[in-house]
Parts: sequence; structure tokens; C-alpha cells
Amino acid sequence: MSLPLENSARSGDGSLAEGVDAAINSALVDKRLVGTVVLIARDGELVYNRAAGLADRENGVAMREDAIFRLASITKPIATITAMRLVEQGRIGLDDPITKWLPDFRPRLPDGGEATILIRHLLTHTSGLGYTFAEEQDGPYHRAGVSDGLDTPGRSVTDNLQRLASAPLLFAPGENWRYSLAMDVIGGIIEKETGGALGDAVAELVMKPLGLSDTAFSVRDRSRLAANYVNGDPEPQRMEDGTLVPILDGVIRFAPGRIFDLASYHSGGAGMAGTASDILTILDTIRKGGTPLLSADTVKTMMADQAGGHMQALQAGVGFGYGWSVITDPVEAQVPFSAGTIKWGGVYGHSWFVDAEKGLTVVALTNTALEGMWGQFTTDLAKAVYAAL
Repeated sequence: MSLPLENSARSGDGSLAEGVDAAINSALVDKRLVGTVVLIARDGELVYNRAAGLADRENGVAMREDAIFRLASITKPIATITAMRLVEQGRIGLDDPITKWLPDFRPRLPDGGEATILIRHLLTHTSGLGYTFAEEQDGPYHRAGVSDGLDTPGRSVTDNLQRLASAPLLFAPGENWRYSLAMDVIGGIIEKETGGALGDAVAELVMKPLGLSDTAFSVRDRSRLAANYVNGDPEPQRMEDGTLVPILDGVIRFAPGRIFDLASYHSGGAGMAGTASDILTILDTIRKGGTPLLSADTVKTMMADQAGGHMQALQAGVGFGYGWSVITDPVEAQVPFSAGTIKWGGVYGHSWFVDAEKGLTVVALTNTALEGMWGQFTTDLAKAVYAAL
């Protein structure tokens, strides 16, 4: 089947369009990506938009700009914004112990002692929690059967939090940084505070004020849902429930069908599906200062390193705010971004960044893991954007 390099009207001017087109075309021709939607805004104006490749290769469905993607960790900034709205309303405090809402969630320190996890520890991944995919196959999370929010359709949040709390913390809260299931715990806290599902709180506190309806913990229009693929040779392989994908020193277990099981808990770290347009709107709202979601002071706090420098010890020039990483020193980090740029991605194959100094918001959603999250495509895309400035 011939690969459609461009499916919908693509707009973008001059060197920006030329460079970004080249990055996308290269990834498609080399069969590193199956399909993608890339949106770029500058100073709030859309300056580049393109849907390219295939949403469903086996059925010959072209990618479209309003395609819905399983978002994985792009859920995290949305859940974080929801939590920070509750903080601004005085309903959650950053220094509140999480047992105020989850009295039975008391994972022990490595030495068996008691620990106090605060809301801010969860938001910055300094709680001492981890991820199942990041540990050895016989580790405590595996033994407890903890879900990473990407697998195990039908599991309740109560069940998963019980399993998570049964495993020891990796370190005392606040003493280190480790990417973790903390946002799933935040999701449980939001549900306790609001008395409803996490998805209802997200809809009310984030989506409704921005007039968005395509991004949720379910799929409104399955005809627009992109199929998922995983890096492969000679081409990406279609992902099924139970697909295992090696990552760093561990393995991620995917279940793309999880989004269809209404009994699946709303994972604040990985459970949403949505469109590139919605994500661009949410992130550009943050770039502009937060209105109508958050105050400028709250956004400023969220976009500064709040992880006590612990992430910088792991990755030079990079810290972690609330909901995303923060470039603290572009030279040390060896990246083209300005200082203060926030960025992250999603393991289904996504990346995004917001460079407030340059007025840039860039969203690249793909249907190919892990290339679309941290492969050559993400490097080529960033280079093309900054080369055109």
C-alpha cells in the first residue's frame, strides 16, 4: 500500500513548513511512524497543522487532523491542572498528607517505617512510588499485580491503590525523584474530594471551560480512533491487548482495548484519549498564563522546578514542575529549547513542548510507540522548529 504523506490540508509558511514536513516525511518513508498529527502554534496562532500517514494501516484508513489517540502520559498534565484547580479552590492543599483522602494508602519506607506522602510529592514524582514497568520482573509491584494504568481492563481504582500501597516505597518522600504512578493516586484523591469519577472532574474543571469535548476517559467517536503500533523491523507492528514493549530496563504491558471497558479505573497518569487540537488548546492556555483555568501565579509555580533539584541530579539541565519536566539549563541539557520550556510525552507515541519565551506550543501525536515519544522523529521535529525561528 502506498503511504499517504499528506491527507488533509496542511498549512504552514516557509522554512517552518519545509523543515517539519521533512521530519514527518522521513519518519513515514523510513517506516519509523505509521501516522501522525502535528500542530504548532506561535503566540496563540496556529502556524502549522498536518495529518500524515495512516490511522489504521491494515484497513487503509488515512490519518485525519481530528483523529483520536490513546494519550498515555499526556493524561498527566490534564490531571495535574484538575488538581491545581482544586488547590486554588482551597479544597486540596499542596502540603496536605494524602491520607486525608486515602486513609488506607500507607506504603511503608524501605526499612518498614511509616512515611508521610504530601500532595506536592505526588505532583512532582518525589513520593517514593514507582512504576511496574521500571522494575525487575520479580519486583514488588509485579508480585502485587499493580497496573500501570495502561493494562488490566476492568480494574477499579480501589483495587489498584490497595495493591500499590502494599509495595514498599523506593525512598522517603521528598528525598529523590522517580517517575511513578503518583498521578493515579492523585486521581483517586480527586475522586474522593469531588465525590465522582475523575473523568467528571476533568470534564467540569478543564474541558468545559475551554469548550472541549473530544478528550476524555472514553472514546466519543470510535471511527476517529487511531490504531496503535509498536516499533518493528521492517515496519511497526500492530499493537494488541497484551503486547509487551521493552523500555529502559523494564517492559510495558499495553492493552489498547482498556479504553473501551467502562469498568476500568480512570488512570490520572495514562487513561485518557483525545485529539491533538484539544491538547494544543490546553497547553497553549498554560503558555498564555492559565486563564480561564488557573491564575498566572499558579502557572508560574507549575512551570518552575518543584522537585528539589532531584531530577537534575538524574538528567542535567532538567527539572520537574507540576505535571511536566522543565528545562532549567538548555546548555547542560544539550537541547534547543529556551530555559523554562516545559515538555513531556506519552508512551503510545506522543511528544509536546511549550517554550513560553518563544511563544511556541508544539504537539505531535503519533500512533507508533516508542518512536513518537523519544525517537529520532522527536529530535528532527524540534530541530526543524527552532531552525525556522
